[in-house]
Amino acid sequence: MLQNIEIMSTPADADAQAQAGGCCGGACHAPAPAADGAVSQSFEVEGMTCGHCVSSVTEELSGLAGVEGVEVELVPGGRSTVTVASDAALRLDDVRAAVSEAGYTLV
Repeated sequence: MLQNIEIMSTPADADAQAQAGGCCGGACHAPAPAADGAVSQSFEVEGMTCGHCVSSVTEELSGLAGVEGVEVELVPGGRSTVTVASDAALRLDDVRAAVSEAGYTLV
């Protein structure tokens, strides 16, 4: 399975991460066709603070049928944007369950 992981992070200090509840916790989900024929959907997830959080969410979403790639724009302690490329639009309930399995909640 093709997996594309990109972590984009904004600076945050340790105090901000601690106030955000630490490690491990969206949904703008209108599908849009990607240039190569894949469908791209973006979701918002709150509470991710580090690369481990990103890996957990990426691993769960990559396990969904048809997923070709996952990109995460990490905003430590804020709302991170997760973009999923797949061969067809994903069901929101499936995405919600995968993100929940990683320990987070869609917003």
